[in-house]
Amino acid sequence: MVAAPGENLRINGDRLWDMLMEMAKIGPGIAGGNNRQTLTDADAQGRDLFKAWCDEAGLTMGVDKMGTMFATRPGADPEALPVFIGSHLDTQPTGGKYDGVLGVLAGLEVVRTMNDLGIETKHPITVVNWTNEEGARFAPAMLASGVFAGVHDLDYAYARKDPEGKTFGDELQRIGWLGEEEVGARKMHAYFEYHIEQGPILEAEEKQIGVVTHCQGLWWLEFTLTGKEAHTGSTPMTLRVNAGLALGRILEMVQAVAMAEQPGAVGGVGQVFFSPNSRNVLPGKVVFTVDIRTPSQEKLDRMRARIEAQAAEICAALGVGCSVEAVGHFDPVTFDPVLVGRVREAAERLGYSHMNLISGAGHDACWASRVAPSTMVMCPCVDGLSHNEAEEISREWAAAGADVLFHAVVETAEIVG
Repeated sequence: MVAAPGENLRINGDRLWDMLMEMAKIGPGIAGGNNRQTLTDADAQGRDLFKAWCDEAGLTMGVDKMGTMFATRPGADPEALPVFIGSHLDTQPTGGKYDGVLGVLAGLEVVRTMNDLGIETKHPITVVNWTNEEGARFAPAMLASGVFAGVHDLDYAYARKDPEGKTFGDELQRIGWLGEEEVGARKMHAYFEYHIEQGPILEAEEKQIGVVTHCQGLWWLEFTLTGKEAHTGSTPMTLRVNAGLALGRILEMVQAVAMAEQPGAVGGVGQVFFSPNSRNVLPGKVVFTVDIRTPSQEKLDRMRARIEAQAAEICAALGVGCSVEAVGHFDPVTFDPVLVGRVREAAERLGYSHMNLISGAGHDACWASRVAPSTMVMCPCVDGLSHNEAEEISREWAAAGADVLFHAVVETAEIVG
């Protein structure tokens, strides 16, 4: 049986919280959150601060060709594969202070606590900051971990463009975080990710810890509708080729498709671009992304097929051109039962209330699970808010999840001596 840390051993919650607040000063938002989008100057500054903290903790930093940062504490066995703890430092344009950041800095706190306590493990510990988890600036989300897992190739990633036409590859080089390591060359013994729930369940159920057993599958379907630009005041209703009207009908259809698959399915549209986007001109082109998610592979496949087929019918009836491109996808994920059990046992050992969760959002753990046993730990967030500057957690919630992470990671890395 693998030895576990004693139940009296905890991370330094105040130190973790101080790191979170210090990182939040970089790339401040306009309403108390953060705008530290990937490969921006603010992202570079956040990376610099993280590296400085890792250096202070005695970790060795490596960077791969996707800009992902790997900070490693050595293990006693030079042949043993590392236990990874990862998440991301990039944010949404109107993001909070905890989404992703909590997981990276809690990983660093795990290592700092091991240093404080003089804990030595057989396996090394590697804390990871994955590049472009959010996908807000460069689609798809979880891009670097996707390349690491062999889902995307490097040329595809480098060619991704932001709304201004800047490429991922050029921007990675510009901010100075283009590494030399081959992506995916590192091997993992196990992967852990700590994250805020991004939903209301833990708070509503008054549970401190989410034991994440599965992650929903996802499709991002980018539609391009082509109509005819025309004056809104002088073009008769019967002679319009209205891409905006087609969008409206597709929005209703996506809602209906998701509702028909209840329970356990969601669908919606969060991003729309009108062209020319003028008050008195019917749009000649509308580009938008449909986001559908469910933990059921059967439902996910059925929802995509129905949405694409019905969108084509809607557009044909209006004379509007319709094309669709899948710009993001992963199948439903079942996390490793042994690691899930260690998270659950750690919560019980520490006396924290807990429950099983299915993650509604995608995470780098979804791709990591393709190359190594993986799991996640979650803590509550106030009102379930995330991807919002009002995102909030408590110091106590942050520390409780980090305690569980610490115990599960150290047990997996195997204490020596």
